[in-house]
Amino acid sequence: MTPEGTLREVLARVAARRGFPALILQAELDGWPAAAVAAMKEQGLLTRTSPAVSTVCPGCEDACRMPVEILPDPREPAAFIVCDRRDDINRVPVPPGHLEQWAATGQAIAGMLARLLGLYPPEGQGPDPARWEVGLLKGTDVLTLESDRITVDRRTLIRLVNQPAAGGGDRESAAQRRARLKQLVAKEKAKGNKAFLKVVAEREGISVSTLKGILTKGD
Repeated sequence: MTPEGTLREVLARVAARRGFPALILQAELDGWPAAAVAAMKEQGLLTRTSPAVSTVCPGCEDACRMPVEILPDPREPAAFIVCDRRDDINRVPVPPGHLEQWAATGQAIAGMLARLLGLYPPEGQGPDPARWEVGLLKGTDVLTLESDRITVDRRTLIRLVNQPAAGGGDRESAAQRRARLKQLVAKEKAKGNKAFLKVVAEREGISVSTLKGILTKGD
């Protein structure tokens, strides 16, 4: 699997979970490119979570998924599987660390994108637990995972934001965005805020000059 493939795999699993965390065993991550896994952990896309309560039994070639029993031990807890499907197998030890797993969530993806883009974090989660809005990304790939780091093509993203394709968004057209920004500027002016352009620009994650260009376009 390529580094880009690992990122796509994690995103696909999160999407399939529809709001619930996607859990990935460390044993599976060990088979992925090490630098890519390290980058996803460093960026907070993968976070350590509680140990798995079931796993694939290493006792025979059948590779059944079985629940794991754990004997508490102050030095090192003993994990094992009790096989009830074969007469020649009873207790199967589970190697230490085999139950270690990591979680990926939509919220973690949104937070990572917000940090990479320098955006303000959202005020709260929306009503749909399976949707985390950071912005509208249309027409190209702007998020990439290289050998050891996750990056965002800021130049391409800014170009898409400032020059949206006709019909490219289902939530806000260029005209609607301009009208909304004008309303925000008007509200800040009404508050007596002399730095109204700067406040709105920072809230939108754009520069003041970009904001001025959007407001005056078409006038």
